[in-house]
Amino acid sequence: MSSNAHGTTPYYFVPHPSRHPATAAVGLLIIIFSAAQWINGTDWAKWSLLVGFLWLFTVLFQWFRDAINESEAGSYGHKVDQSFRWSMSWFIFSEVMFFGAFFTALWWMRVHSVPALGGIDNAILWPDFKAVWPSLAAGATASPANIIEPFQTMTPFWLPTINTGLLLSSGVTLTIAHHALIDGNRSKTIRFMWVTVLLGVLFLCLQGYEYHEAYTSSTSS
Repeated sequence: MSSNAHGTTPYYFVPHPSRHPATAAVGLLIIIFSAAQWINGTDWAKWSLLVGFLWLFTVLFQWFRDAINESEAGSYGHKVDQSFRWSMSWFIFSEVMFFGAFFTALWWMRVHSVPALGGIDNAILWPDFKAVWPSLAAGATASPANIIEPFQTMTPFWLPTINTGLLLSSGVTLTIAHHALIDGNRSKTIRFMWVTVLLGVLFLCLQGYEYHEAYTSSTSS
């Protein structure tokens, strides 16, 4: 939708048909398929996973570039700004519910499931089970057939602590970039946005290393 006759910002901007949603979905499909194959021991899957990530990042770069160009062209008005805010709010809400499900499942296992499995009702079915958390204890088994090794909790030092610091630091740099954008300081905005991106990339790399270390340590023990 173009601007009205007076040349002001349109009430609502309707963009032209875009290929980005479809191409982003293709990238996600490649990532999910490659990750599943890699977990199952396929050698080529790690390279196709890299292709999927590069594909997705390229699409997102183009998508964000188009959105920035539309914004700087004056196409976005109050309704579009409101739409962006609602979209981010629902995204944050979905993340809260996503992690809330994990924390609730963990709480349920520790408070209800583990004590119930260690009760007298299950003593005949699983006599070697010990109602302890973590399950690594003398004589304990993590499954009735003893096919799952008992586990122990991970300490917060040092990778989890460093990653938490990176997350908090990226929030600070993003806030600085936001206030610089409000003040019209474009160079400062770009500078701190790149710092935020670098902190995010570093966080993802360390997070991947942490997961790999945890997985290999558990399987080799």
